[in-house]
Amino acid sequence: MVAEMDYTAELVQGTDGSTDVRILRDGRAQHLGGRRGRENELRRVAEIPAEGVLPVFLGAGLGAGLANLLDRTSGPVAVVDAEEPIGALTGVPGKWRDDPRILWVAEDDPDVALSRLTRWQLRHGGLPFAPVRDPFYARLRPGLYRELADRLDISLKFDFWNRARYPKFRSTVPRVMLLTSSYFLMGELEAACARLGYATSLVQLPSQEVGSQEFVESILAEILFFRPDFVLTINHLGVDKEGILTALLARMELPLASWFVDNPHLILYVYENLASDWVTLFTWDVDNIESLKAQGFSRVHYLPLATDPHRFAHAPNTAPARDVSFVGNSMLYKVRAKLRHYDFPPVLLADLEELGRAFMLSGALSVARFLEEERPMYVAAFRALPDVDARLAFETLVTWQATLLYRLERVRELLPFKPLLVGDPGWHEILPQPGWTYHRELNYYADLPGFYPATRINFNCTSQQMKGAVNQRVFDVPVCGGFLLTDHRRQMEALFEPGREIVCYQDPGEISGLVRHYLSHDGERARIVQAARTRILAEHTYDLRLKSLVRTMRSIYG
Repeated sequence: MVAEMDYTAELVQGTDGSTDVRILRDGRAQHLGGRRGRENELRRVAEIPAEGVLPVFLGAGLGAGLANLLDRTSGPVAVVDAEEPIGALTGVPGKWRDDPRILWVAEDDPDVALSRLTRWQLRHGGLPFAPVRDPFYARLRPGLYRELADRLDISLKFDFWNRARYPKFRSTVPRVMLLTSSYFLMGELEAACARLGYATSLVQLPSQEVGSQEFVESILAEILFFRPDFVLTINHLGVDKEGILTALLARMELPLASWFVDNPHLILYVYENLASDWVTLFTWDVDNIESLKAQGFSRVHYLPLATDPHRFAHAPNTAPARDVSFVGNSMLYKVRAKLRHYDFPPVLLADLEELGRAFMLSGALSVARFLEEERPMYVAAFRALPDVDARLAFETLVTWQATLLYRLERVRELLPFKPLLVGDPGWHEILPQPGWTYHRELNYYADLPGFYPATRINFNCTSQQMKGAVNQRVFDVPVCGGFLLTDHRRQMEALFEPGREIVCYQDPGEISGLVRHYLSHDGERARIVQAARTRILAEHTYDLRLKSLVRTMRSIYG
């Protein structure tokens, strides 16, 4: 006899000579079925369509129905059975648990079971479930088997998938489903959609919900109700790492547009099932296009950053209160946090500063490529890191270390002008020299639109996660009336005319001369600011970027 929390199970001889399982609970007995139980299992299996569905046994029973089905088909089949005491007596789980045709779900939490079933369903083309009920199991544990049967019935009776394959882009007004998140740019896109008159549906998709049957039903219901032309997200936020959402959207033939405004290789690194004809990537860095295509993405487009002139409103009467400032993170605490949270082997950390400096000076666009091409002695240790997450963390660590050194080298050139540094307290540790002042980090929306025009020269030195692209500050500072001195980027000339609309330095040695010149030429600064602002309003707003993105999606999927 095998005991479990609220019942006991024993193997008994049936009156017809067959073996049976008897359950004793609360002084009452139930029988799994004996010969009659086997006949009932076969009858229930006979009702399953021969093809086009995914059979799900809700209770393994005595195994007769499962054996019969596997004789008739090659699978796939799922079995939900959390009754270990019964399985120990019948031997059914031990016989089939390792059969590659069968998904065996032993969890007794219906939400977890539904999540596993949904992932399995998507791996097999999104076919509808065909639940095979066993009344014995439904009585034994209705909160698991009966609830699952009711939920799975929906998939069989109502073909969500075909209803979701409606024609896209049939109206002049695009219909956009936004996967909302806390990322700063999502607010700009929501506001741009409203100004442009686009129809929008805002959907919050925490990653932990993706893959559950509840999530599938909720997203399908919203899609069928709103009927979007495409789904839009930033940096793949809201998209689960296992590829469940992208598989779901592909099954419905609903396009996904993902706009990367950070290094996509440091994001997509951890994703599975990446490429799909129904996924189109947009990247703010043209250098990433070929490498993303090499990952299997056939549709990759350049879409640089921009600004929202409604949030960064022009303040022409603001009198500059300070000469030079830099708003930026020192990266020191970020580097230390990575070192605390990951146990990297000593060989990779022996000279982290040298690695960071070499990557800073390298033309390589990723740390992995940099190691392969310029530091092969580290490649074996890098590849031997325990998992994708650890390798990603090391790439990020070197990128941040490179950014720390890059910014420190350039900010030092500002010291003769007593700059104000706005950011994390790490600046006090890496820049101990006197001659500068510190201010804690400022709020992007509440503080920076007024801060930039109150500074004669806003300094910029770009993160090393991008080697050729321009960052957000290049657009934000001029549009609200501030003057910007920025490091030159390879992609700069496609966006601004250097010398007339923007001022760049190529090497750190140029910085002090440019600062001195523009501090003493107020009129020249004002003309450059005005020219940059005119160009930004004409070509570099988020309204215009969103229009461009929609045109591209319409041209592909319309």
